[in-house]
Amino acid sequence: MKRFCTLVLLLVFLSSAFHCPGILAQSSPPTARLAIKGDVEKPLSLTLEDLRQMPRKTLKVSNPHDKKEETYEGVLVTELLNRAGAPQGAELRGAAMATYVQADAADGYRVIFSLAELDSDFQDSDVIVADTLDGKTLDDKSGPFRLVAPHDKRPARWVRMLQSLTVVRIAK
Repeated sequence: MKRFCTLVLLLVFLSSAFHCPGILAQSSPPTARLAIKGDVEKPLSLTLEDLRQMPRKTLKVSNPHDKKEETYEGVLVTELLNRAGAPQGAELRGAAMATYVQADAADGYRVIFSLAELDSDFQDSDVIVADTLDGKTLDDKSGPFRLVAPHDKRPARWVRMLQSLTVVRIAK
């Protein structure tokens, strides 16, 4: 009888665990982070909350894939690079002109921008790391971070599920 009761209790527990996964998994989900790293003075690891505390930029763009107008909000990449200590403005000359930023996504997608393309002394690129679309937090398919390059004629460098921006100086 004792074995039977133990078996019944075990089955009840396992049944509850399958229907309520939180019983077995007591830890909270990992916090999403965006890394700014590479050839920078101060590598950063930023959360959504960190981004929300920074100066914000809103972009209204036409998404040719979905054939609709979208409004993204986030932080200019130049602001993030500045906080990490990447060369900008007057510092961006000579050997520093051979520097690029590699954007990597969770799914392995990767794109490149020259550092000058992102610098407001060279052009008004308005490239942002977005965390909202049309006033809502990005979904799992797009976010939690998305790189949006509004002046590119094709959105091929719009990186969904962005995980990192790596500054790379090309060695001579």
